[in-house]
Amino acid sequence: MDELIKEVVTPFVDHPADVQVTKESSDRGVTYVLTVNKQDMGKVIGKNGRMAAALRAVVHAAGLAHHEKATLAIKE
Repeated sequence: MDELIKEVVTPFVDHPADVQVTKESSDRGVTYVLTVNKQDMGKVIGKNGRMAAALRAVVHAAGLAHHEKATLAIKE
């Protein structure tokens, strides 16, 4: 899942080396934390949060395919 998130986000950012994904497990499921360069936050979030919503939908759907509840958090 980490690689999927990186593959989707990397083409949109100016600093691809700064893209990092970490995994945090809890009793509620798995949260993937996406960290990008401060200058790339606007590109990752998108207009009115559309890009972020699409990324969250992809992560959720991929999580369902692996029988886990997966969410995405975006961090600066």
